[in-house]
Amino acid sequence: MKHTEEAPLFDVAVVGCGPVGLMLAALLGKAGHSVVALERYPGPYGLPRAASFDGEIMRALAGLGIAAELAPSLYPQKAYEWRNGAGELLIKMDCREVGDSGWPDMTMFHQPDLEHALYSRCAALPSVDIRYGTTVTGLTQARDHVTLQSADGDTVSARYVVGCDGGNSFVREALAVEQDDLGFAEPWLVCDFALRRPAAELGLPSCVQIGDPEEPTTILTTGVDRQRFCFMLDDAGEHETHRTPDAAWARVSRYLSPDDAEIVRVATYVFRSLVARRWRDGRVLLAGDAAHQMPPFLGQGMCSGLRDVLNIAFKLDLVLRGVQDADVLDTYQSEREPHVRGVMATSVELGRQHTVRDPALARERDAKLVARHASLEEPERIVLPDLGPGLLGRGGGRLSVQGRVSNGRRTGRLDDVVGGGFRLLVTEEALPTLDLAALGAAGVKVAGFGSSAGGSVVIDSDGTHRRWLSGLGAVAAAVRPDNYVFAAGADAREVAGELLAILVPGSRN
Repeated sequence: MKHTEEAPLFDVAVVGCGPVGLMLAALLGKAGHSVVALERYPGPYGLPRAASFDGEIMRALAGLGIAAELAPSLYPQKAYEWRNGAGELLIKMDCREVGDSGWPDMTMFHQPDLEHALYSRCAALPSVDIRYGTTVTGLTQARDHVTLQSADGDTVSARYVVGCDGGNSFVREALAVEQDDLGFAEPWLVCDFALRRPAAELGLPSCVQIGDPEEPTTILTTGVDRQRFCFMLDDAGEHETHRTPDAAWARVSRYLSPDDAEIVRVATYVFRSLVARRWRDGRVLLAGDAAHQMPPFLGQGMCSGLRDVLNIAFKLDLVLRGVQDADVLDTYQSEREPHVRGVMATSVELGRQHTVRDPALARERDAKLVARHASLEEPERIVLPDLGPGLLGRGGGRLSVQGRVSNGRRTGRLDDVVGGGFRLLVTEEALPTLDLAALGAAGVKVAGFGSSAGGSVVIDSDGTHRRWLSGLGAVAAAVRPDNYVFAAGADAREVAGELLAILVPGSRN
């Protein structure tokens, strides 16, 4: 197929403009690649769905420059609690105001606000073309590009396509990709409200799972002056009956009245646990719910999708710039799938404990969890897995940390002062062993952590980074654009060499 100025060949076509698709479009557009994003709805969806993200995701959003825009509507959580029907505390996961990624461990948000911020970021990038009201109905792969056909007969061609089109993904179906079912499927009613007064004034819990066998319930403050209630249903056949406004008010009557709030959305879902068996087929990749769907009990569904595109974006950038062969895209699934399956397994287990309907079994659960909570010597926190094998060197695969640093002119989070992209973080003592010119030519930002600033040395204001390196048993850690460690070790030159080997092919020949 010949591509003309009237029908350009884009670098990447993104199918689906939810948070996952918009994030990918923004990341690739920021890197200078031409992107077209296609969405079947006529505009941004406008209703809340996902409700929380963690510090890792907030760090990524800040890297796109939208943290300040989002800040007024965000609600950082202090704890994630599980209680039984009598109100006894079963599980409490503490949420730090400043976690390892430099942001709150858990932040609640209103999804339309996030999508608006991501859309605005995309709209400001001249190489990104967002097309709402475009339903993709055909997909054909050629040797060097993919062609998408829409319901109105138009076609779009791109060097690569990423399906971010949700659980009912057309792209996944077009590739005939089967899914593994991990066995969790439960019907729920989800009710979102806009509050007329702050949640605290109304005495509403901010983040609690109530394991009442009569009616498992979730209550969340999902942003400034916003509240969500979720109720488990007996079976999916009840969906039509329970998603009326009157039914919603009846469910929440012990917490809210129409004088306190207005209904924003009432929806019914079957929470599922599904993983696609193939996340890449030639020039087409799957991300987000198109690749995996998980129950919401850890608040990691959307987070997992955003991690997907953070992983895809920097690898596609390497491929599109000719730095790496397309085979590097196979490391996307090898790295992300074990992480996703680990998170999903925990979410499924929590969901099963939360949704026990037999009163006797619920009492047994309560006794075990109360005893377990009483035995803890330190606060419990959500801990996520490392990456699986892939584009990693020795000591790679774990999430990096972010503390505060100063370069003598500016003090702030590491990313704000040093920047994103590929970074080499080292102790000040190891800095002289490095070829800074070669690293700079490869686009690597180098930060040495010392007691005074100058050149590539920054002051490690709160000691976060030196403690972290010490915990790794390393003097240097190479960090990828998705903020995961590429390699770490006790010889800074070796770590730098491993990084240069992927950024400057032939540098070790």
